[in-house]
Amino acid sequence: MGKSNRLLDALPGDVFARLQRQCETLALPRGHVLHKAGEVIRDLYFPIDCTISIIVTMRTGKTAETGVIGNREVAGINAFMGGRETTQTEYEIQIPGTAIRMRAAELKREFDQNMAVRSLLLKYTQAMLAQISQNTACNRLHSAEQRYVRWLLEVRDRIQSDALQLSQELAGDMLGVRRASVNRVSRSLETRELITHRRGLTDILDSAGLEAISCECYSVVKKEYDRLLGVH
Repeated sequence: MGKSNRLLDALPGDVFARLQRQCETLALPRGHVLHKAGEVIRDLYFPIDCTISIIVTMRTGKTAETGVIGNREVAGINAFMGGRETTQTEYEIQIPGTAIRMRAAELKREFDQNMAVRSLLLKYTQAMLAQISQNTACNRLHSAEQRYVRWLLEVRDRIQSDALQLSQELAGDMLGVRRASVNRVSRSLETRELITHRRGLTDILDSAGLEAISCECYSVVKKEYDRLLGVH
């Protein structure tokens, strides 16, 4: 198993060598829930070419995505930050693919004993908090088009592919907007030859063009990740 998740890549070599023996690579289907609200987190998931949504579900059953986890991140940071359970959030596979699973106790041991590991994971946590905070502001203040474009770019970055297995129904659920709004925005982007969309698949044709019309949230979060974790 090679290093294929950027957060794992950033671990000291000797630490990765020890942890690698405790890891396994899994194929994860769309919709698979890794952790439900209130469950004890025993395993960590480092995406390779899948994405994981951090989802909040309200009492009405409506859902919204507060963050996305891809090949720069890990699902389950509660396990090494002092709390073992999730609260109102769950982690669900958004784009199917592969991820590396590791027992949370193994990384927690390194976190407690190794200053370099602790520094890296604390910086990662800061970057993740920046993403969630910025997404919260974005969902409140920016247009449906800006939010949709930001979401496409964030997903693109985390699987390193312009071919996104994303339906408009999923986009509406994750952004907390009506599917009709997503359809309208998607058609507008297709007209401008920025994307193409067919059932269950969105292809990015012009990422620079999308970045030009995205709100500042995309670049703010990207710069914060690069500042804290380095440019890859």
